[in-house]
Formats: sequence, C-alpha cells, structure tokens
Amino acid sequence: MKQHVLLPLACLALGGCGQQPVEENSFKQIEQVDFSHIHIHDKFWSPRLDRHTTATLPVCIDQIENQTGRIRNFENAAKGSGEHSGIFFDDSDVYKALEGMAYSLINHPDPELEKKADEWIDKFAAAQQPDGYINTFYTLTGLDKRWTNMDKHEMYCAGHMIEAGVAYYQATGKRKLLDVGIRMADHMMTQFGPGKRHWVPGHEEIELALVKLYKVTHEEKYLDFANWLLEERGHGYGTKGGEGDWDPVYYQDDKPVREMSDIAGHAVRCMYLYCGMADVAALKQDSGYIAALDRLWDDVVHRNMYVTGGIGSSHHNEGFTEDYDLPNLEAYCETCASVGMVLWNQRMNQLSGDSKYIDVLERSLYNGALAGISLAGDRFFYVNPLESKGDHHRQAWYGCACCPSQISRFLPSIGNYIYGTSDQAIWVNLYIGSTAEINLGDSPITIRQETDYPWDGNVKLTITSPTSFGQEIRIRIPGWCEQYTIAVNGDPVEAPTDKGYAVLNREWASGDEISLSLDMPVKVVAADPKVKQDLGKRAIQRGPLVYCVEEVDNPVGFDNMSITPQTTFSTAFEPDLLDGINVIRTESGRQTVTWIPYYAWDNREAGKMKVWIDYKE
Repeated sequence: MKQHVLLPLACLALGGCGQQPVEENSFKQIEQVDFSHIHIHDKFWSPRLDRHTTATLPVCIDQIENQTGRIRNFENAAKGSGEHSGIFFDDSDVYKALEGMAYSLINHPDPELEKKADEWIDKFAAAQQPDGYINTFYTLTGLDKRWTNMDKHEMYCAGHMIEAGVAYYQATGKRKLLDVGIRMADHMMTQFGPGKRHWVPGHEEIELALVKLYKVTHEEKYLDFANWLLEERGHGYGTKGGEGDWDPVYYQDDKPVREMSDIAGHAVRCMYLYCGMADVAALKQDSGYIAALDRLWDDVVHRNMYVTGGIGSSHHNEGFTEDYDLPNLEAYCETCASVGMVLWNQRMNQLSGDSKYIDVLERSLYNGALAGISLAGDRFFYVNPLESKGDHHRQAWYGCACCPSQISRFLPSIGNYIYGTSDQAIWVNLYIGSTAEINLGDSPITIRQETDYPWDGNVKLTITSPTSFGQEIRIRIPGWCEQYTIAVNGDPVEAPTDKGYAVLNREWASGDEISLSLDMPVKVVAADPKVKQDLGKRAIQRGPLVYCVEEVDNPVGFDNMSITPQTTFSTAFEPDLLDGINVIRTESGRQTVTWIPYYAWDNREAGKMKVWIDYKE
C-alpha cells in the first residue's frame, strides 16, 4: 500500500522533528561499540567491504603512488629538494587512504598491505622537520611562508595525519606515525594557544583529531587545544595573510561557535566543525555547545537537507545559499558532506540518546554517502545530484580527491554505527548482519544479528552471555516505520518507547532471542512547499532507501513520467540486477515506471536520472 507523507523539509518524516530542549546535564551518555569488536556477515554490506579490500584500496594506492605525485611529494620533502605537484592539501588524501588501510587491516589482516602502510609511514616520518612541522607543500615551496595563510590547510592535513596515526596504532600497535602526529601537535602548540598567536583553521578537521589524540595519550593539553581552536572563531582573527579576502561566513568565522544557529558556507567544513564541537562538548560538559548544535541541527535537517540526506546545494561555495534552496539537477551534495552527516549525527545521538539523529545518519549513509562509490568499488562521485541529463558519471579519481580517500576510510569502519552502550543500556541503532562482542563491565556478551535489511524489515538478535545481565536493550524504531512488532523468545511484547527506541527491560540470559519486524511499505513523499524546485513533484522511499528512475529502465516517455493518487506499486527483488536490489514498479494508467535505489544509479549505460517526478492529482 502506498502512503503519502508530507515532509517537514526535502528530507523525510523524521519522527520527532521539533527541537528538543537542552537539559543542563545533557551530556554524552553513549559510547559506540568499535567496529574492531564487530564482525559483519551481511548480504548487503559484506560484498561492499570485500570490494573495498580488492578494488577501492588498490585504486587509491595506485593513484597515490603511480598516477599522481602525492607520495612523491613526501619523498621530495624528505630530501629537501624537488617540486611539489598537485594541490597544497594533497597530503591529506594520502593520510586518509592510510587510515582506510589501517581499518582494513583490522577487518582483514594482510601482511602485504601492512608492509605497504609501513613504507608510506617511513616516508612521512622522513619528511618531518626537526621542529615537528610536516607539510610537503610548504617544505617544497618555502618554509618561510608556513603559518601565514589560514586557508592553506596546514592544520587540516595535520589532523588527517593524526587520525591515521591513531588508527594505525590501534590496528597494529605500531607507534611511528602516532609519534609523528604527536610531534606535529606539539609543534602547533608552540605557535598557537593562549598568550600566543591567534589561528582560525580555514578547513576544520584538526579539532576532531586532537580529541582522538587526547583519548589515546590521555594528555589533557590536546583536548584543551581543540577547545581553544573552536573558541578562536568569530572574533575577527581569520586571514589569508594577504593572499585574498577572508569570507567569515564561508569559513564559519562570522560569530563565536556557541552563538551559531544557521548553517552557512562550505558544507564539509561545517560538518567537521560540528563534530569537533560535539566531541569537546561531551568531554568538557559544555551545555552552550550542545544548545548551539541543537539549533544548527534543526536548521540543517529541516531547511537545508535533501531527501537523500545530502547537504550543500551550491557548486559556487560547495555549500549553502538560502534556506529551502534545494535544486536537483544542479545539486552539489558532496560525498564528503554526506559522510560528515554520518559522523555528526552519531555524535548527536551519543549526546542525547535520541533516535532522530540515527534516522538522519541512516538516510545519509544509505543514499548520500553510498552513492559516492560505484558497485564495483573502483569509481567515485564527488558531486551527487538528484537529477542528471545523462552526462554525470563517477570517475576513477579527481584532481581534488578528497571524496575517494574519504570513502576509503569510511566504508571499513561502518561497524562503528551499529551498536552503542551506556551504563543502563545496549543501544541497537543500525540493522546489519553481524556478530558483536560487547563488554558490560567484566561481563562480555555476544550479540548476533541476522537480517536482510534494507530489503526487508525482519531482524533477529541472539544473545550469548556467560552470566545473566539486567541492562536494557534499546532497539531503534526508524522514523520511516509506522508499524512494527517485537517478540522475545517467540513471545510478542509491548515495549515502551523513549526517544524513538523500544525499551526492553528484563534479566537477559544466554540464548535469548529478540525478533523485530518493521513494516516497510513504499512511501510517496513530498517536499516542504517552500522547496520551489519540488513543487508538484514526489519522491519514492522504501525503508531507508530513496529511489530514482533511470532512462535505461524507462526509455519511453522518460521526461513525461508521473504518478497520481491512483498509482499502484509493486516490489520485487531482482538478484541479477545491480548486485541484487528490490525494484519498485509504479502503474499509472497505461504507464509503467521502474524505480531503483538511488545509490545504484550510473552503474549501467549512460542516461537520464531523476529522484523527483511529476505528481498529478
């Protein structure tokens, strides 16, 4: 049965869409279960993780080593001579790919991949200056110019290096890159901080990395430095050092961060800023940051997010223009921004225990982010429009290759988003076939999850535990789901709900089974009337997946397709199409339209595509 849903935005009905009041003690209460403790065995995700190992990483390594000068920049910097090739922030692509290699080693130990990573790390370490500074652009073009232009991404590159160093240390126990990152962080702190020079990083990222470094080293100074950098914004300190005009809005520098209420400027930079604010807020118990993040989330999700979970509508600034300006053909929706939405919304969920953030995370994950990589795992989208004339295609690489390297580190860490833990509960957030090892104090338990999600809504959780335990198990009921049932050991239960979670509270024993069945009808969704580009149009969603139409499936009358209130829907799983998908077909009079999941478009013959089609009442 079809259902018509009027969206509060160009996103979907998200459950509790109103702003939640901030409680004075509303601080982080949920910890993610790290993907290193989760083994994924899932029909949907396992093939993608396999292709990450066999296709995505090899593509990244080949591009970095053979097709571009990215690794050669480090070799030249180590010997102190030679030209710098590429863009001034290209070091970051190498670091992100290395982070992806580290995560892959956790999931799939591989001596040859580890050897390659060690070779790269040796080159990084050799390129570091005696004072701890490392950045191949300035090493090769003039160290006298370093720390003069806040938009040259020195701290951005350093942040990705630190994150890679933390990841590789956690994967292998090897400290070499971690120590390189520590020396760079210490160098930065000799230059900037209270009583020293002001600095506003033109592209946020260092803030997240410093928090990770604090968690590994337990050195409070790194957390304090992250906090100081956040507080530097909005006071007129930003500058390009005479190399151009500094646009405070574009750089999120027009007001102090705790006064922010509207998203503006560059989309990916915004996401990293909000992640850094959430990290610091949780550790510093800063309710002012949390209040700002709540305001910003409302603005992003209710007025500036696409139905795919993508954000950033404008090519001009890779970001935002005005509220409700959401063009389809010209949509930017950078892949990195969708990954950023996943990162930020997980943090918001950890701060609040509200499932609405996982609803947005899931939307961005399955649609905006997943579309960024081909089914074969070897080609990438930088831009993710919601309509195409047949001339927009994934590429093997980009001159600005932030999105391929971003995907290379994001996919293998997908297990991070499945479960969370707090003192009182285990939180089940995503439905992915897996086996998770979860420590509850001194009592390790195992949860095995079996499901064919996102194709159907049936999920079974089986608990194995050496002793009984009494923590709640909180199961997310997605905002798109209006009817569901839960059973424990085969007996139906009526569970109370709290912020979108069904709360199961009992004494759990080994062998207990929880069965969840989520009703997953096709939904016809409408945008907020303020979104002018979608007036008189509708989109289709089933479960977490947004669908689109491609010309290859609908060669006749593509530009004249429409649906009506009388349109009927049928769903069928086609295992040989696009790696196996649920196809939706709509019947309107004599017209049949075939729909496929948005993430799967542009994997066949070139042709037109659109998410929103005409609606005739």
